[in-house]
Amino acid sequence: MRNRSKDSMEIREILRQIRAGESDHAIRRNLGVHRATVKKYREWAAAQGLLEGELPPVEELQARLAATLPVPAPPKPVSSVEPYRAQVEKLRGEGVRISAIYARLQEQGFAGTYAAVQRFVHRLAPGPVDVTVRVERSPGEEAQVDFGYAGYMPDDEGQRRKAWAFVMTLSWSRHQYVEFVYNQRVDTWLELHRHAFEFFGGVPKKVVPDNLKAAIVRASWDGTDPQVQWAYRECAEHYGFLIAPCRPFTPQHKGKVERGVDYVKNNFLAGRGELPLAQANRAVRTWCLTTAGQRTHGTTKQQPLVCFEQTERAVLRPLPDQPYEVTTWKRVKLHRDCYVVFENAYYSAPFRYVGQSVLVRGSSRTVKILTTDYELIATHTRAQQPGERVTLLDHLPPYKIEGLLWNGETALARAADVGPATQQTVEYLLADRVVDPLPKARRLLGLAQAYGADRLEAACARALAHDDPAYPTVKRILKDGLDEQPYPTSVYATAPALIFVRPVADLLGTTLQEVAAWQ
Repeated sequence: MRNRSKDSMEIREILRQIRAGESDHAIRRNLGVHRATVKKYREWAAAQGLLEGELPPVEELQARLAATLPVPAPPKPVSSVEPYRAQVEKLRGEGVRISAIYARLQEQGFAGTYAAVQRFVHRLAPGPVDVTVRVERSPGEEAQVDFGYAGYMPDDEGQRRKAWAFVMTLSWSRHQYVEFVYNQRVDTWLELHRHAFEFFGGVPKKVVPDNLKAAIVRASWDGTDPQVQWAYRECAEHYGFLIAPCRPFTPQHKGKVERGVDYVKNNFLAGRGELPLAQANRAVRTWCLTTAGQRTHGTTKQQPLVCFEQTERAVLRPLPDQPYEVTTWKRVKLHRDCYVVFENAYYSAPFRYVGQSVLVRGSSRTVKILTTDYELIATHTRAQQPGERVTLLDHLPPYKIEGLLWNGETALARAADVGPATQQTVEYLLADRVVDPLPKARRLLGLAQAYGADRLEAACARALAHDDPAYPTVKRILKDGLDEQPYPTSVYATAPALIFVRPVADLLGTTLQEVAAWQ
């Protein structure tokens, strides 16, 4: 659910950073939220006793929020001058006074006040010159991460493909990890984080990514909240690092890795030609530990690898016992057939959610389906083949399950429950090799609901005695009540050819004229 202006996952991330010791100002910078918002949730968490102990799951957190957190005030109204923004900017750029701008707008039907125009123009006025302040991080505090285009690199089959350099730079020591890949998908992004942490032998307190789609679904524009990829959130929680995305178009906020990417291009890649990707990755790993790691850094005047080994390695967070299992999240719609489509396979979900958007979380072994409130509603083993359908019968409407399970074995078992004559009749129907026999068998057994099992058994016995165990025959016998009349035993009951060995009138109990008319 969208809890007020934020969903429960976003609020949980704020609480996680509060519990990690981050200040309100730092959390505002990391997540792009207002400090007042951070303060509100800090006070709420303290009142709820959530600053210590285990952080509750999303579902419980959501329930507490709904029960205890007041609804915030509605957003401020849009200025009445906003529809005239382009003209106001043009006039202001020409040096026109506010009073004249107000007059021009009135000529075009503007009904607002002079004060509204004055406030609007003041907001458009240029601010002070942006002054950059260098921020140095403490050992183990931060890593900056980015992709950089690396040209073409042949794959294992010799095909030239575009490649990108993934670079993670530890902000204090400037020690870095580099790996070349062919894509920037979410799963690749997460695998690269795992490789980098294993290379460093630990995890920094926070990671500063750019606003690429593998990390950030929606960037922080004008103070709006950044929306982090669900899988990246899970990765951060597994390894215990905080995600602190940059604001859009602020490369200076991750200048250390920006320069690191340039260094890879200008030092490692320059003059090497098109190395195969596997060869390039072996070579760049050595380069990180020698050329890059042992150079004297231009800013710190220290050797990155020496600083890392002597100081920073020891203060990194330890790696978890198990590496993060890469997951893929996707928002999909549950179709009318009670299946969602995920990674070219089909997975069932409870029919009551048909038509609604749900979240799918896929790992290498399982696929989980959740509501948009993060309530788990289905867990499946991952499909092994494209197009495979993975189904839990409990997810389907009860009245649809019987038809789904209907087959020859089911029909024979149902017939045996009625009686031997019914079973023999169904066996006859199932022997048809031209027309699908299952619908006929199902209709035949359905007669038990209308006439009762005993009458159906008697009707089948009469039809068999006359060597005509067909569905229309059995139905006519029941309709005319002939199942309750005695009948002679047929001496041709085992005849291989299906013929009328007795007069039809004898079978149906009608006159010859009625038989002729029926025929």
